[in-house]
Amino acid sequence: MWTDKQRGIRVSQAELLCKNACGYYGNPAWQGFCSKCWRERTRKAGAQRQDAGQSNDGAPLTFSKFEEKKNTEKGRRVNTMMRLFWGSPSPPKRQESSESHTNALKAYQSLEPGDFTGFLKLLRSPPSQRLQSRCTAFLTTMEAYHDLEVQKQSDLVQDFYQNIADYFSGFSEAQVSQMMEHVEKLLMTRLHKWVFCHDSCDDEQRDLILQRRIRSLNWVTPQMLSVPFPDKRTAIAGDPFLPAITAIIEMDAKRAPQDKLACVSKCSQHVFEALSMSNNEPANADDFLSGLIYVVLKANPPRLHSNMQYVIRFGLPHSLMAGESGYYFTNLSCAVAFIEKLDGPALNLSPEEFEGYMLRRHAPSRSRGSERKQISSATQHLLEELKGRQEKLDQGMNAVKVQLKQWVEEVQTQVDKATDQSAVLQKEMTAQSELLQSCSSLVQGVLQDVDDDDAKKQSLLMLRDQDVFPQDTQC
Repeated sequence: MWTDKQRGIRVSQAELLCKNACGYYGNPAWQGFCSKCWRERTRKAGAQRQDAGQSNDGAPLTFSKFEEKKNTEKGRRVNTMMRLFWGSPSPPKRQESSESHTNALKAYQSLEPGDFTGFLKLLRSPPSQRLQSRCTAFLTTMEAYHDLEVQKQSDLVQDFYQNIADYFSGFSEAQVSQMMEHVEKLLMTRLHKWVFCHDSCDDEQRDLILQRRIRSLNWVTPQMLSVPFPDKRTAIAGDPFLPAITAIIEMDAKRAPQDKLACVSKCSQHVFEALSMSNNEPANADDFLSGLIYVVLKANPPRLHSNMQYVIRFGLPHSLMAGESGYYFTNLSCAVAFIEKLDGPALNLSPEEFEGYMLRRHAPSRSRGSERKQISSATQHLLEELKGRQEKLDQGMNAVKVQLKQWVEEVQTQVDKATDQSAVLQKEMTAQSELLQSCSSLVQGVLQDVDDDDAKKQSLLMLRDQDVFPQDTQC
């Protein structure tokens, strides 16, 4: 069964640390060593090869010639570094007083973390003239000698970091790291176009090879990598790993190594957030590495190898050797190394199945027992969820029916009451109308009687007048 197999891609904590047991994180690009141990190892190997080449040129070197050669080489290195730091074969006299230097350091200490704009303003101030001139001279020299091998450019940049760190020697470790991050951003934002994907290395070819490799593995499913996807009961819109995919793609658009590392950290945090949605168990380091491999396969970031090598060569050592960013970058390096060496057993596939998928002979089968069980469980859960929704819908419909019936009854009661009140009002209006009609008839009768009495009185008066007027006539 799939569940009986070892879940995830397991990398122990010891495998992430430096082989030299110095306590810092190692890196597959440095053959498992940290940046400090790797540089020391490569320098020693280079010195041994140079000594061996000199001894094979002919007669063995005498002690005096060896000392002369050593002093010449030492003087050449000193002059080169002086030109890089000071812009001239010999350093100028110290022009700034101890008081101005102290004031400048106090101003730098007052900077907020990540305030790169404030750092640039302080760098242009008169107390920081010496630091500004060193940075300007170094940038000018690096641009003039941009044809140097990329490894030599990396050594020069790392040595410059070390010398600039001495300028802030009175600061705490956290403050020194903060100042060096500003210095790194200042330098590498300007040197990016000269040193990124340099012509002296095969980064471009490695990018194409890695891109083709990731494209050929687009058939790999999350189940093959044992990536614990979020629970089906969790309402999630789209792919939960989409923010992580976006963050790792954005890395190519950044210039400073610390900004590229910030994209890696952001991507890793999104991976943990996506894994935390799973209801099986909390996300652990093995789940994180599996999820990160899945994100890289889905994203296929542009120029991934070049970006990683750029961070390794020109990034601050403490950012890669320790801390959260160092842990995330080490896991990303392990994910890329895993993808480059990915084979059938790593995905619990036979060599024939793996070869068939790589040659596109057939797609990954969905007939595995674990997948059938997973699909069956998801379907069962979906049916239960739909059944619960149906029950809630029925309860809601019944409640609406009861409310509708009560509303109809209330409306009917109000209509009946209004009808009764209308009938009573109609009766009252009829009675009042009849009363008004009777009163009108009575008034008309009284008025008629009054008119009759007036007529009689007029008649009597006329008769009386008739009796009187004839007597007057005779007279």
